[in-house]
Amino acid sequence: MTLNRIFSTCTALLLLTSSASLSFGSDVTLVSTKVTDNLFMISGKGGNLGVFTGEDGTFLIDDQFAPLTDQIIETIKSVGGDTPKFLINTHYHGDHTGGNENFGDKGTLIFSHDNVRERLTTGSFIQEFDMKREPVSKSGLPVVTFSEDISFHLNGEDVRAIHVPHAHTDGDSFIVFNSANIIHAGDIFFNGFYPFIDVGHGGNLKGMISATDKILSYSDATTQIIPGHGPLANKEQLTAYKEMLLTVYERLSKLKASGKSVKEAIEVKPLADLEEEWGDGIFTGDRWIEIIYPGV
Repeated sequence: MTLNRIFSTCTALLLLTSSASLSFGSDVTLVSTKVTDNLFMISGKGGNLGVFTGEDGTFLIDDQFAPLTDQIIETIKSVGGDTPKFLINTHYHGDHTGGNENFGDKGTLIFSHDNVRERLTTGSFIQEFDMKREPVSKSGLPVVTFSEDISFHLNGEDVRAIHVPHAHTDGDSFIVFNSANIIHAGDIFFNGFYPFIDVGHGGNLKGMISATDKILSYSDATTQIIPGHGPLANKEQLTAYKEMLLTVYERLSKLKASGKSVKEAIEVKPLADLEEEWGDGIFTGDRWIEIIYPGV
């Protein structure tokens, strides 16, 4: 099993279950990766977390699933942090917000884009995977929301959350640590494999390309990028990912413009030459086309 497939298995938990039904906990191993002296990536089941520690309090990016909250806090403490004072959700999906209620009950202040709070308040259903999520209780809802950008000034760093419209969902944000030159990309970036795009909740392929371009505009050769899923990355890897998305968009948009149905588009095998490099995740090219074609 390749590294990409190991990480993509975490993503599959989002797509195949709701966080409320999960019963795992002690059997999950969380792995912390040091990015700087006080900024870490934590991987487990679900999206990659970002943890920023310091005298002003611990700042957490996303929170995976509810059964992992105590273990996440233990891991944060092992790298010098504490129960998060602040939490930001990069988007609404359950493998990034499943622990919200637990953290809210512990006094963590939760932030998100406006549309994330809306999705969490009303509940959601992802048709492609027959996945229903009930509304989140008050303690798990973001207390502070924003429509475009929001800035945090803590632990000696200026941190900016930047909204990108209609990408992975309609409520995505990526997080920039200006001085440290670190970016948490959320699920705009699946490092090494085809990404899930939630077309039913405002996402589309063209928006993913625009969002990736936006992240690249904040990057240079030394930027370290925490993807939503997959290993720690750099600008070169994000650029390769963007080029893949652009190639797919150009091919599928031509097929759609010619009047081909999704079934007919799949039969053409337009992603055959990309499959070896990018199909080693939760989707084959055929299945990915089926999911994203309505939003092309």
